[in-house]
Amino acid sequence: QVQLVESGGGLVQAGGSLRLSCAASGRTFSSYAMGWLRQAPGKEREFVAGISWTSNTYYGGSVKGRFTISRDNAKNMVYLQMNSLKPEDTAVYYCAAARGTYYNGRYYEVADFGSWGQGTQVTVSS
Repeated sequence: QVQLVESGGGLVQAGGSLRLSCAASGRTFSSYAMGWLRQAPGKEREFVAGISWTSNTYYGGSVKGRFTISRDNAKNMVYLQMNSLKPEDTAVYYCAAARGTYYNGRYYEVADFGSWGQGTQVTVSS
């Protein structure tokens, strides 16, 4: 499993933007699908966005059209650009690596991901 470290969270007003970053370790980073998931207090974990090793993307319905996931394999980095933020986006955001590699690495639901980072708090005020 790879090690993941998130950064970029903070407090923003509704309608604002944030860009989250995830630094991953390991020479096999490019073979893993990656994702962003979130969890708010008292709520279930929610899939936010995923990106395959070929850079195909998949988004949860609540963020589609507002968030964009991307990756830079040369730098072992994954990003989540969050625009038009809403108070309901408030949560701890986690970067995660898929359980499998290449075509075995699914990336469109919470259970598809294994290694998780420590999380970064995103708070959106109204």
